[in-house]
Amino acid sequence: MNRIPLRPAARTLQIQVLRHNPHDPASEPHLQTFEVEEADTMTLFIALSEIRERQDPSLQFDFVCRAGICGSCGIIINGRPGLACRTLTKDLPDRITLAPLPAFELIGDLSVNTGKWMRGMSERLETWVHSRNLENLDIDTVEQAMEPELAEQLYELERCIECGCCVAACGTAQMRQDFVGAVGLNQITRFQLDPRDERTDAEFYELVGDESGVFGCMTLLGCEDMCPKELPLATQIAFLRRRMVCSG
Repeated sequence: MNRIPLRPAARTLQIQVLRHNPHDPASEPHLQTFEVEEADTMTLFIALSEIRERQDPSLQFDFVCRAGICGSCGIIINGRPGLACRTLTKDLPDRITLAPLPAFELIGDLSVNTGKWMRGMSERLETWVHSRNLENLDIDTVEQAMEPELAEQLYELERCIECGCCVAACGTAQMRQDFVGAVGLNQITRFQLDPRDERTDAEFYELVGDESGVFGCMTLLGCEDMCPKELPLATQIAFLRRRMVCSG
């Protein structure tokens, strides 16, 4: 007689969340523990949504796409940056500690303003295609054909979702507020490779050729290790550093 195997009992997860509202003078940072019954294929996003819906509607965290595309739900998970929507609770222990990403302005609880940081970095590095003859720039010029190998390189760099995990994992970014981080250096590499951008190596050097840029990287590899898209960030930084040295 064949017996149907019994399903293991669902775990009760203890999720500790670092709570703080910086806009409330009476608020002090503290850990609050919530208990959640684990379900099949549960992600941290689902667990946090259940906490907010059933236990504490004041809990603040960010999400948009729930598919690892927008980068909004980046948080610290047991001491490591990651995306809540892509982290399965079955891969974590019974006790889970969550905190907001460091280096970014805190909105409240797990919510941080990565958009403000990313926009400031983008404006500082002028991360758009620069053409010296804008009057004669037409669609054929902008969409000019390029070799498949180069297009693949650019596509690889464009996969960055600006979640902030690389910045949160970066030792330099924690010590220097002006450091552009791997995300900024990744964008600079992208525009240096793009044949449509007419800036010179010297002009790129002016943007990131100091300790707030490519030479501030301590090569701890935290950015590459923690990137949810597994981008070769350390490789791009090394490439950019060699190119800067050669052009100097």
